[in-house]
Amino acid sequence: MRKGLLALSPLMVFVAVYLVGSLLAGDFYKIPLTVAFMVASIYAVAITGEKSLNKRIEHYSRGASTSNLILMLWIFVMAGAFAGSAKDMGCIDATVNLTLSLLPSSMILAGLFIAACFISLSVGTSVGTIVALAPIASGLAVSTGGSVALLTAVVVGGAFFGDNLSFISDTTIVATTTQHCRLSDKFRVNLFITLPAAAIILVIYVFMGTGTQSPTDIPAVEYVKVVPYIVVLVAAALGMNVMAVLTLGLLLTGIIGICTHSYDIFGWMNAMGAGITGMGELIIITMMAGGLLEVIRINGGIDFLIRLLTAKVSSKRGAELSIAALVSVVNICTANNTVAILTVGDISKTIGDRFGLDSRKCASILDTFSCVTQGMLPYGAQVLMAAGLAQINPIQIIPYLYYPFVLGVVAILAILLRYPKRYS
Repeated sequence: MRKGLLALSPLMVFVAVYLVGSLLAGDFYKIPLTVAFMVASIYAVAITGEKSLNKRIEHYSRGASTSNLILMLWIFVMAGAFAGSAKDMGCIDATVNLTLSLLPSSMILAGLFIAACFISLSVGTSVGTIVALAPIASGLAVSTGGSVALLTAVVVGGAFFGDNLSFISDTTIVATTTQHCRLSDKFRVNLFITLPAAAIILVIYVFMGTGTQSPTDIPAVEYVKVVPYIVVLVAAALGMNVMAVLTLGLLLTGIIGICTHSYDIFGWMNAMGAGITGMGELIIITMMAGGLLEVIRINGGIDFLIRLLTAKVSSKRGAELSIAALVSVVNICTANNTVAILTVGDISKTIGDRFGLDSRKCASILDTFSCVTQGMLPYGAQVLMAAGLAQINPIQIIPYLYYPFVLGVVAILAILLRYPKRYS
């Protein structure tokens, strides 16, 4: 027990430095996330015993440079370049004006949520959806006098709707593979849980949107400047690799921006550079989190959590709740929903077999609760990405993440009420 708690203590240090420190200061801007991760990382390396200092640093560096993490960083770089060049070219303003001209003010929140749901369901990636829609959400907030954090959270919620359901989502593929069930079967179970949650959120957004004030003087829409976003959305919907999508969008912003005299080639390069620089803190946080969590794993922290949560399971409800708790806690530790499902997938299958659980329901629980947890982590890639593109603090988004919260409540009720009956 003592060894397991010691292995997890770097996470406690991070929480103490950032969350507790910020609460005591009464301001979440007082302590940068980078500093909190740096302190926790130094502590994690320091408490790792039976290894030389060089070996400990090597383990930390390995966690900060895994292939999945590096790919995520490249996406951040490309997303920053695309967002910067699109903004300077006027793409965001044109898209906002087009959206305002098409949607009544009361439907802006609901319309943005539906768009995010559709795109994420098509592309199977929450990150790609956030890259495409977060700048638009930020622009809409400025134009309508709304909250940037609220509209950004609407996009994040919709992005996780598709991440949870899509046939090509990593989480869906891993969940069904580890539980030995078909994608289509898991999809059907998920629909019973996600559709009620999405319907509730739509009603909330329509109600909240009734007070939205539409701008009285909407500028003429420069349709050509909307093309980069449309192409990015269509290419993503067709299943194109997110890096290829961002590269295509980047080239289009350059061509259209130069042809419309929004900037010259040097202005385009400066816009890209500024966008990449703006992602610097996000990249540093992501690498530090990867290194920190790798040290925790090596010290046995994640294994300790798994043993602790499965020690007293005695019923089907308890078994399903333990699977939900397992994937949620490991997701908090790894800040990656796909990795969390991979980590606990085999153990969840064992629990399911022992208590006679439906493998389709187990796969749904794994995917749903990993998305719920990931969707509310201020240091998760999706929230960090959305905050970076909207140029706000990740903590500002958290109070407005209605969809992940409602989805979590519906998913817990589905376990307690043995719903849907056919799969319970």
